[in-house]
Amino acid sequence: MFKVAVVGATGYTGLELVRLLYAHPLVEVVMVTSESYAGQKFSDVFPGMKGICDLELTQFEAGKVAETADLAFVCLPHGASMKTSAELVERGIRVVDLSGDFRFKNISTYEKWYKVTHEAPGLCEKAVYGLPEIFRDEIANAQLVANPGCYATSVILALYPLVKKGYLRGTVIADCKSGVTGGGRKLNQRFHFPECNESFMAYSVEGHRHNPEMEEVLIRATQMQVSILFVPHLVPMNRGILSTLYVELAESVRVGDVISAFDEAYSNEPFVRVYPYGQLPSTKDVRGSNFCDIGFVYREDLDRLIIISAIDNLVKGASGQAAQNMNVMLNLDEGAGLQSAPLWV
Repeated sequence: MFKVAVVGATGYTGLELVRLLYAHPLVEVVMVTSESYAGQKFSDVFPGMKGICDLELTQFEAGKVAETADLAFVCLPHGASMKTSAELVERGIRVVDLSGDFRFKNISTYEKWYKVTHEAPGLCEKAVYGLPEIFRDEIANAQLVANPGCYATSVILALYPLVKKGYLRGTVIADCKSGVTGGGRKLNQRFHFPECNESFMAYSVEGHRHNPEMEEVLIRATQMQVSILFVPHLVPMNRGILSTLYVELAESVRVGDVISAFDEAYSNEPFVRVYPYGQLPSTKDVRGSNFCDIGFVYREDLDRLIIISAIDNLVKGASGQAAQNMNVMLNLDEGAGLQSAPLWV
């Protein structure tokens, strides 16, 4: 059994990660940390985990993590996460970092969008972007994996096959909607029930930090240029992301080429399901699962390909992908602990 620690276990991503890890046949959760709830049992904070995870929450100490765990998940906000992950890496622990702190190779881009000075810039070059469908070989040998952003996951997976083939031209419009758990568990007026219920709103229209992440990763992975206009929206549901992408195809590209590109990229991927042409996914198709479902149609009258991508923002968009990365890093079955079907109702 591999021993793992979850640092920052009482946020939504930490809770979801603990839930998934307790279903893993080859992993033992040996430590859960929380600055806010230290001294309490995990199951006292989350009663639904009673009899499943009754570990006592402790304050983070890098030395204690290093003594007990083979791998650590760091589920802290950006800024705080970089220091914690750096301490663990320095002690030889393999780390999956769920914040945005190590997703960028370009430090100035990170500092511009996250508005903090990076305190471990040397690790950014060593960190591997944790999208197994694209960077699996690098993840397998990585000491530090930067788990992707939720919106970025849904958009990158939907565009990668076409960008790689050089099938796009112009700017891609990414119109994306997320459930409110994407905003985290901290208090925020925008996410209070009376504020978000029966309401549908755009936010960060002037620019969202996942936009440069999408572009940098796609350019790095394909050596092709890509421009994305990304606008996120908040919808009154707990979890899920639906991304609608409006794409202009290069002149010689036909629908059959698009179908072949997606088949070539994802036919052997366990967690990307490409629908038959014309069939489109919904968030209900992936809720509670680690799947990314993709469908598309071509509007001949407007000469535009419309791609729909659906993920659960807490699973494939965060904690499930982190567990998938762990499986790759530890040379385990990539689907171990992640085989549960979506929750339809």
